[in-house]
Amino acid sequence: MAVNLSVKNVPVELAELLKRRAANNRRSLQRELLSILEAAVGRGPTPREAAATRDVITVNGLAEVSRKLFPQGTESSVAYIRRMRDSR
Repeated sequence: MAVNLSVKNVPVELAELLKRRAANNRRSLQRELLSILEAAVGRGPTPREAAATRDVITVNGLAEVSRKLFPQGTESSVAYIRRMRDSR
């Protein structure tokens, strides 16, 4: 059974920082606060650990995405740089 908790008299600046942190972690404010509490009591990863593992992609995964986006490959970077230089 879940319990509702309430925190009173939170300074506006702190509330804004928490909202920003939740947005950066792609969570609701409620979920961000619960994550902070879980980390504080040693249940679950710390917020820093959770952020470090979010949206991780391997080199092989990146190569696969690149092949899907550019199935014919891309032009030579040398040709691209020369065009950029010559357009000045």
